[in-house]
Amino acid sequence: MNYNYNYIINSHETREREQNHYQRGNMALNTHSASHPLNLCHVKTRTLIINRLYIFSHSIAIAFLIYYRASSILTLIVTKTQPLIPHLLIFIAELTLSFIWILSQSFLWRPVIRTVFPERLPEDEQLPPIDVFICTADPEKEPPLGVMNTVVSAMTLNYPARKLTVYLSDDGGCPVTLEAMSEAWRFAKTWVPFCKKYGVKIICPEAYFAERGVDDEGLVYNDEFAAEKVKVKGEYESFAHKVTKISESERCRSNKDHSSVVEVVSDESVHTQREMPLLVYVSREKRPYHNHQFKAGSLNALLRVSSLISNSPYILGLDCDMYCNDANSARQAMCFHLAPISSSLAFVQFPQRFYNISKHDIYESELRSTFKTLWSGMDGIKGPCLSGTCYYLKREALYTHHLPLEDINLKELKECFGSSNDFLKSMHQKYCENMDYGKVLSDGLLQEIKLLSSCGYENNTKWGKEVGFRYFSVVEDYFTSFNMHCKKWVSVYYMPQKAAFLGSCTTSLNDSLIQGTRWTSGLIEVALSRFSPIIYGPSRMSILHSFCYAWLASFPFTFLPFWILATIPQLALLNGVTVYPEVKSPFFLIFLYVFVLSNLQHMREIHSTGASLKVWIYEQRTWMVKGITCHLYGSMYAIMEKLGAKEASFLPTNKVIDDDQWIHSNFRSHIVVENYVVLVQLLNQWSRF
Repeated sequence: MNYNYNYIINSHETREREQNHYQRGNMALNTHSASHPLNLCHVKTRTLIINRLYIFSHSIAIAFLIYYRASSILTLIVTKTQPLIPHLLIFIAELTLSFIWILSQSFLWRPVIRTVFPERLPEDEQLPPIDVFICTADPEKEPPLGVMNTVVSAMTLNYPARKLTVYLSDDGGCPVTLEAMSEAWRFAKTWVPFCKKYGVKIICPEAYFAERGVDDEGLVYNDEFAAEKVKVKGEYESFAHKVTKISESERCRSNKDHSSVVEVVSDESVHTQREMPLLVYVSREKRPYHNHQFKAGSLNALLRVSSLISNSPYILGLDCDMYCNDANSARQAMCFHLAPISSSLAFVQFPQRFYNISKHDIYESELRSTFKTLWSGMDGIKGPCLSGTCYYLKREALYTHHLPLEDINLKELKECFGSSNDFLKSMHQKYCENMDYGKVLSDGLLQEIKLLSSCGYENNTKWGKEVGFRYFSVVEDYFTSFNMHCKKWVSVYYMPQKAAFLGSCTTSLNDSLIQGTRWTSGLIEVALSRFSPIIYGPSRMSILHSFCYAWLASFPFTFLPFWILATIPQLALLNGVTVYPEVKSPFFLIFLYVFVLSNLQHMREIHSTGASLKVWIYEQRTWMVKGITCHLYGSMYAIMEKLGAKEASFLPTNKVIDDDQWIHSNFRSHIVVENYVVLVQLLNQWSRF
């Protein structure tokens, strides 16, 4: 295909006209926001004071502890009354834990909470468009029915339908997924109008009809509503039956060797389509000999493909099992993206919440500390990191820098973004609302889209290095947001009272530890590289922010002090070696103070988030179990990968809900047996690495 470079340069005039349109709306919005802001940020003053007093007092205690240990070792070197190695090993363990603790206190320095006012947003005509990216990789571990419920829920968001485009990336290349999308489209034509007509608050059909947290307060109950609800429920059951049936066929398996497939899911009902969001299926080219870069590669393919179809300035990223629970999440996010801070705002992160948490959550599947404490603390500095899902991201933040309007070097752009002239043109354009839904993909456009989703398009470009989602680590969300913050972008964390998104969490220790091993290997890979936040970060971001990223990258190293403290003191006791001060020694009070104060702080933090003190027991136990298992295995795997002994791998978490497994996780009588089975499975898996 032949293109004229002037075609790209002349697009600046189009971009300027579109920018002027949005600027006129934003000028009116900013004038209104001066007296009526779209959002407010509140510092948790009481929590801040308690945290800083704790940091100060605990730091003094740790200093005394280090002094005691150092003086004891120096005394032993002179007197040689006891073996030196046990003392040195315990000193190393204490120094490692102290260093990691110091990094972790950055999360406690300035916790904040945010409030939004969606009713102050401009009219629908002035709201910016949004692309929704949903990724699935394995139809056996990620059942198509669950994926389609996520797709339908995204199509039902309380946002102008003409400004909403939903993309599903099928990295499994399974034809069943495309068939299921066609069924989802047919059902959505009934479900979306039903939800908007009656103000249904639970917009995921599976959750709504299963009465999973259904809140119909405010709905008008009458014969018409009751009759229509029965009708819609019947259509959902028919839809679910069809999708389940095709997903049980032999064709429901991953295909790792296929060409690009891009299709707009629609029918001949053009009038209906104009009242519905656009639905697009994308399966990028896969070849056995090519490194596809896991989820980050899939997201970058979606980024390029969507730029030629909708090119919305904002992107909602979702995992296939994380459905939209609150229809207003998009408007809540726009309260930040359209505020005065929006020029430097990269993304708005929502918490991950789960509907299948067991009564006791003995495996800490809720990730309470992360989403109720850590991210709130990072938000008080320059914002949290991406969490892989539940975020509204500015498309421009994924590019190298702010795109210039003048002095464009086409050669440099192609070296950076690839050879597609249409993609380069899209970078200087905004969303086109007058899209013909029935003729979205012409032959020429489809050919260009297949080029953008091909295996070789990223060769000799900066995709995954300086552009798009980063490929350096399997934790692409963490590393991508780290790069954004290093380039002076900021982020915000919004935790609404009602869960904006709900998903399924791991319900067995086996899945939890395998998931933790994958995260650990990716984080350690960053910690041991030239991008280590403790070295790379301070010159590019605030010291507290770099400490937050450094803690996330290095906390798996706790496996070393855990194993030392789990073995050396016991062996020393059996051999008559004294490694701790006697009870009558003043330094014994220091050890006691550190132990008691740290646990009291943990209990206070748990209580402040509304959890019971039983959570303290579960989190302490999970912390130690993961420390000596998945943190060890993940760290060893990352080190072996650095040495070239292993290649990076990605194992999707099993999203199939096992009812028996879910029920058994509520009973302690099953813990011992399950833990034994899990350890055997982990050892078998590790032997295959």
